[in-house]
Amino acid sequence: MSQLPEIRTLPVPDGLEGERIDAALARMFGFSRTKAAELAATGKVRLDGGEVGKSERVRGGAWIEVEMPAPPAPVQVVAEPVEGMEIVHDDDDIVIVAKPIGVAAHPSPGWSGPTVIGGLAAAGFRVSTSGAAERQGIVHRLDVGTSGLMVVAKSERAYTLLKQQFRERTVDKRYHALVQGHPDPLSGTIDAPIGRHPVHDYKWAVTADGKPSVTHYDLIEAFRAASLLDIKLETGRTHQIRVHMAAHRHPCVGDTTYGADPTLARRLGLTRQWLHAVRLGFEHPADGRWTEFSSDYPDDLQTALDRIRAESA
Repeated sequence: MSQLPEIRTLPVPDGLEGERIDAALARMFGFSRTKAAELAATGKVRLDGGEVGKSERVRGGAWIEVEMPAPPAPVQVVAEPVEGMEIVHDDDDIVIVAKPIGVAAHPSPGWSGPTVIGGLAAAGFRVSTSGAAERQGIVHRLDVGTSGLMVVAKSERAYTLLKQQFRERTVDKRYHALVQGHPDPLSGTIDAPIGRHPVHDYKWAVTADGKPSVTHYDLIEAFRAASLLDIKLETGRTHQIRVHMAAHRHPCVGDTTYGADPTLARRLGLTRQWLHAVRLGFEHPADGRWTEFSSDYPDDLQTALDRIRAESA
């Protein structure tokens, strides 16, 4: 017997008066703009009892009724070796990996490439069973296109204590980023909320209704066309460094998704953003001692740095 679809009904807040139906759905129900537009276009949305198109505008106080999409099928972890993934440290509670680019932290809908979890499984590691089935042991993530350090919990104790440290923002997460131009001031803090991009679902942006996001940066070295920064994250939003630096007109070199100049990347031989998680510090879940790990730049980032340094000599 087929399951009846879930129907949800909510009143339109006055603050969304005049918004397109897809934008209102995204804000009220947490859909992407693409999914919201698809639901409206296929007759799954009603406004005050009548069907609507994806471009119709809403009225404050009107009632939106949505036939909710079915939940996605569970994503399976595939044990698959990950080329270039280095095991930096391993003990009874944690494993520290240096993640290469082109690798996701865990499986997700729409991603069929290699994952940290799959690579650990293929290498015979057993991780914590806490968390969703496809992301067991994962306490934080790195973008697919960002390389560097990740900690994965092996014990249940480690999962709980590490999640608590990330939640309380006591973990020291340090990145190095080569950004276009020269930030003013050369050291500072960017405090700007980040949310879904209003148009492009695959991007994030500084938005008035986004989640609080804080990035601290310090100049390491200045070149003619770029600056090498040490960056400490106080929060951990998706694409946070990339979004904040782009919003301040200094995107990571090679990050064409967020407006970087492609000619500079080509000149330096880069095919991705110059961004690397260089250091990770936290209280070890076994005994509470402060523990730090570091990671060298991958070859492509080091080569690009050497080239821009030579250009500026």
